[in-house]
Amino acid sequence: MFGLFKKDPAKRLQKQYEKLLFDAMQLQRKGDIMGYSMTTQEAEKIREQIEALKE
Repeated sequence: MFGLFKKDPAKRLQKQYEKLLFDAMQLQRKGDIMGYSMTTQEAEKIREQIEALKE
């Protein structure tokens, strides 16, 4: 019953991951390749955290 109000950390990380991928796409379209690669790197770190939580 008390777990009912707990937020799922994987869901929060998934939203953050998707936002970073979208931001990376926008940076790539603008021609900012350095920003794109940095943002993609951050997104991959979050993806690894999501995978660790699923195990």
